[in-house]
Amino acid sequence: MPALPKAFTDTLQGLPGFREETFLRVHESPERVTSIRLQRQKITDVKELFPQLETTPVPWTSGGYYLSSRPSFTFDPYFHAGAYYVQEASSMFLEEAIRQTTGGEPLKALDLCAAPGGKSTLIQGILHADSVLVANEVIKARAALLADNLTKWGAANVVVTNNDPRDFARLPEYFDLVAVDAPCSGSGLFRRDPEAVEEWSQDNVMLCSQRQQRILADVFPALRPGGVLIYSTCSYAVEEDEQIMDWLVENFGMENIPLQLRPGWHIVETASGQHHAKGYRFYPDQVKGEGFFIACFRKPGTAGSPQKFKAGFSALPKKEAELVLPWLRNGAEMALMAHNGEAIALTLPLAKEMPLLQKQLYIRKAGVKAGQLTAKELVPDHQLAVSNCVAEGLPAAELSQEQALRYLRKEDLALENAAKGWNLMRFNGKNLGWAKVLPNRVNNYYPKELRILKAGTPDL
Repeated sequence: MPALPKAFTDTLQGLPGFREETFLRVHESPERVTSIRLQRQKITDVKELFPQLETTPVPWTSGGYYLSSRPSFTFDPYFHAGAYYVQEASSMFLEEAIRQTTGGEPLKALDLCAAPGGKSTLIQGILHADSVLVANEVIKARAALLADNLTKWGAANVVVTNNDPRDFARLPEYFDLVAVDAPCSGSGLFRRDPEAVEEWSQDNVMLCSQRQQRILADVFPALRPGGVLIYSTCSYAVEEDEQIMDWLVENFGMENIPLQLRPGWHIVETASGQHHAKGYRFYPDQVKGEGFFIACFRKPGTAGSPQKFKAGFSALPKKEAELVLPWLRNGAEMALMAHNGEAIALTLPLAKEMPLLQKQLYIRKAGVKAGQLTAKELVPDHQLAVSNCVAEGLPAAELSQEQALRYLRKEDLALENAAKGWNLMRFNGKNLGWAKVLPNRVNNYYPKELRILKAGTPDL
């Protein structure tokens, strides 16, 4: 990677925990850290995924693992089944921050700058099952990627929105938890993205700091009094980290929430210059991960009465619901919504919130799309196949790795002894999608936009 500019390293001198010699050395090293986090509703044993690799737990998260080398995720059917998410290890500390600042009760949570989805999947995985998560991304193309990754994750209590942060002022005092992983100058990711080194400038740092303030000010009204704000960046800059903490205390009276650290984590506690708010720095020469910063706050005041909103939930008519329920696990515990001729499966708590969310936000995806309704049947959707609410006992074909990759490339398949009609395509028991078995052929229904385009073979 390019040498770190002296103008950049000069800005780090005197920062809490900064060690110039080892910091420069780790950036000159070719070694890279690879980490993944399990979707524990789909898989619990990391050795099933990577039996040939050494795996070590990420110490501050559950289900997070370092891999001894980077496999070819593109050619891993488990990856496409949503059995795990490839996520940078330092950012997984968000789990510890949430656990230490919230109880185990159901929450309404917002991941404001959510794409590509690492933190959204983490939040969904640790919140109470009756929680509701809104995962938002302002950039349209990135919102599509976010929706795809949350589809693979398979949860029915998540809404993906494509809104500007200021739009959330339409939901005053609504969220119990707001996570803002703010757009930043990216210096913490220089090891992973060497091109970013050449784009770094102090002017960009200041521009990012101003953008971060706007984002936080815009979303502040949507956080309920007593609610928790978790702010993070992948920047080392004081202007984007400690100075933002002071700005939050000074302008909004936010109460900083210190976190408990274990010495073996080697995370550096820092304090803001004016109000001595506590934040946490991750340096890649001291932790096994990239550069990261995180801080937690509580909004002052007492929560008022919940916002009332009169609007009917667009429930699926009973006759059509009867076509859908056999496809769902625990269908009686789900709500079914009608939308443009499609059936959407939602958790009951999310269904209760949907009229308000639909009124105030642009929704890209909600819950799990069960499928398209015809007069006589449900044409099942890919979202249902990889979801956690698809019924057990549906017809399914277990594929070899070679067959699974053919399926994921949307190529023709030959299946022996498969039941006629709709079948789940599976790899080692993990659902990949649908195919329809006809008397003389198999129709591959894997979504065209998700298919593997790369040539190559697995390196696993």
